[in-house]
Amino acid sequence: MENLLAFSFEQLPFVLLVLIIAFTVHEFAHAYSAYKFGDPTAKLLGRVTLNPARHIDVLGMLLILLAGFGWARPVPVTRENFSRPRLMGIIVSAVGPLSNLLIAFIGAMIYYVCLRNGVFIEANYSRGVEALDIFLSTLVQLNVLLFLFNLIPLPPLDGYRILEDLAPLPLRRKMQAIEPYSIFIFLIIVFIPPLRQNTIGRIYDWIGDITNAFLRIAQMIFG
Repeated sequence: MENLLAFSFEQLPFVLLVLIIAFTVHEFAHAYSAYKFGDPTAKLLGRVTLNPARHIDVLGMLLILLAGFGWARPVPVTRENFSRPRLMGIIVSAVGPLSNLLIAFIGAMIYYVCLRNGVFIEANYSRGVEALDIFLSTLVQLNVLLFLFNLIPLPPLDGYRILEDLAPLPLRRKMQAIEPYSIFIFLIIVFIPPLRQNTIGRIYDWIGDITNAFLRIAQMIFG
């Protein structure tokens, strides 16, 4: 699979399609799990749906095309409605990134089956096969990217919410006090090359590792 983090014009339709799928499933997973745990907030706002129009943030989608990271519209969650707020809060935060990991895993399984059955060999490489190759590669790698990116412990990302629910109350209060400045911290990390290389840059390194691990699992399953 090629590195799909530098998007060519040819890849853009596939990238947009994958982002619509990935963002929609991610936010639906948050909304559905919160609703099942007793919080109707997302349900009342029409977010317990697989309709992309309810979840896509245009700016967030454009930014991932330009800078390699982005977001969808966050699902509002009222943790006080949960019977066990911290535990259920962790689960609700975690299911979003895990849904992207699951999509990537399924995509890798399909890719491997196609590869094993000679779908991508040169003799069969029609425009339709090429489109399938690009789509599956993009599906796997972008969903792995979103899985890893959302685990960064900075607000409003899921990794921060998980850390917040795990932290003892005194530490949570300190974390909440710096939340208003989180966007500046994030921008500093993103746009100062040494910091970016040692944080977000690491994510790009891990994408290939996870993708290859999925393909090895597929090899063990399908032979």
